[in-house]
Amino acid sequence: MKRTRNLEGRREGGHARREHVSRGLTHRMVVIGLAFASLTLGTPLVAATADPKPNLGELSKQVEKLHTEIETLSEQYNGERVKLKQAQRASEAAKKTLAGSESELAARRTRASLLAQSSYMTGGLGSALAFTQSSDPDAFLDQATTYYALQQQQSEEVAQVAQAIKTAERAQASAKARTSEVKKLLAEIGTKRTKIERLVTRVESNLFSEVRSRAKTTIGSRVRISVPIVGDGKAAEAARWALTQQLKPYVWGAEGPNSFDCSGLVMWAYQKVGISLPHYTGDQWTAGTHVSRNELRPGDLVFFYGDLHHVGIYVGAGMMIHAPQTGDVIHIASIDNRPFAGGVRVAD
Repeated sequence: MKRTRNLEGRREGGHARREHVSRGLTHRMVVIGLAFASLTLGTPLVAATADPKPNLGELSKQVEKLHTEIETLSEQYNGERVKLKQAQRASEAAKKTLAGSESELAARRTRASLLAQSSYMTGGLGSALAFTQSSDPDAFLDQATTYYALQQQQSEEVAQVAQAIKTAERAQASAKARTSEVKKLLAEIGTKRTKIERLVTRVESNLFSEVRSRAKTTIGSRVRISVPIVGDGKAAEAARWALTQQLKPYVWGAEGPNSFDCSGLVMWAYQKVGISLPHYTGDQWTAGTHVSRNELRPGDLVFFYGDLHHVGIYVGAGMMIHAPQTGDVIHIASIDNRPFAGGVRVAD
């Protein structure tokens, strides 16, 4: 009996050990299976390493690209603002012309109406009786001829004014359509304005903190430089005015007096000498005579890049005064630092 119990105990112990071994093997197989699944399915067994941060050179390139995009969009925006002002002026002029024509037409219609009433009162049989009873028929005929001529003249004048009104109405409709078109364009460019603002924010964000800190050191070291400007004409005088704005900040779309963008500085400086220029590099490019690089004189406008999105004022010796980019200030720089597109002489 005792022996039987021992055999049963050994059997139970062996079964327990086999069950324990089986559970251990199963656990190990599960672990191995999970590991294999991780390898085959691409699930990382360890945390992924972070992407390397861009170095200073890469950041500088990104910042430069953003600055270029900001200035390009800014000049497109400036161009649309110029077109809008032109369309609004044309619309106002058309309204005044139409109002004047309508007033003149009303006055001439009144005169024509009075003439018609007078003709009616003395016309018909009364006119024939007046002729037969007149003591001086020749004088009567002279008066009648004059009266008829006045009638014809009034009729022609009314017709002319009516035609003038039609012309004025067409001009007003055209101006209104142009204003509507430019406002639509301005709304579209407004989207670009938002993009500009976001780009400016990005340039000034923590992503470029290291670049900004170095840039600030460079900008902080900028000093006002006294440059003798050769010449006594308006162009040279405009260059002198531009030099007085050194160290004022660049702000896109600004035209003074506390901040400027590139075309805004040019416009402001030439306003000071009585020359009106639009606040847009595209129009400033066509505002004068084109000159080659070796013909440049102080006061000439110097343009850069294929799309002419940057402009400065030449001061001599290969240097210019300009408002460069977001985060920088107006200062003197070499014209060799950017791809030169051409020069324009606005005045002597």
